[in-house]
Amino acid sequence: MAGTLNRDDILHTINYLAGYPQSIQQQATELLSSGKLAQYLDSKYPQPHQVQSDKALYQYVNELKNSFMRNSPPLSQVRYDSKLNVLKQALGMHTFASRVQGNKLKAHNSISVAALFKDAPAEFLRMIVVHELAHFKEKDHNKAFYKLCQHMEPAYHQLELDTRLWLLCRDQAGAA
Repeated sequence: MAGTLNRDDILHTINYLAGYPQSIQQQATELLSSGKLAQYLDSKYPQPHQVQSDKALYQYVNELKNSFMRNSPPLSQVRYDSKLNVLKQALGMHTFASRVQGNKLKAHNSISVAALFKDAPAEFLRMIVVHELAHFKEKDHNKAFYKLCQHMEPAYHQLELDTRLWLLCRDQAGAA
């Protein structure tokens, strides 16, 4: 949709890019209003991934986990979740719980990825998975957390921004 953005479109931009500098928010708004944001993303990320089932997602996540976090506890469950609310910044979710069963301590680690990422470029799925895996070692979004994310995915910060731009673009296309 080329043309000017209305107030709701601008607020949407700000929601997705709230933590980014004003200059980046302004560039995103200009690209979106000129209709060039989708072209930019499509040219940069032309290939969607092939990880379509929960079973395939489990294997994908487990391969990444085993490559970078061999010593962490095994994953109990990995799935796509259609109920994750992207507007509330939940692109993925991790859960971990420890329970005592008899004289043993049992750990349950699971990851849910928003179902809309079935249609995302491969790089965006990887960024979400890396983010959720990093939470198993670092609970907070601190310097150590982002260092671990970058260790697993060197382009992590750019992919996070581009994922937010992709979400913004999707919302705009759905509203048109």
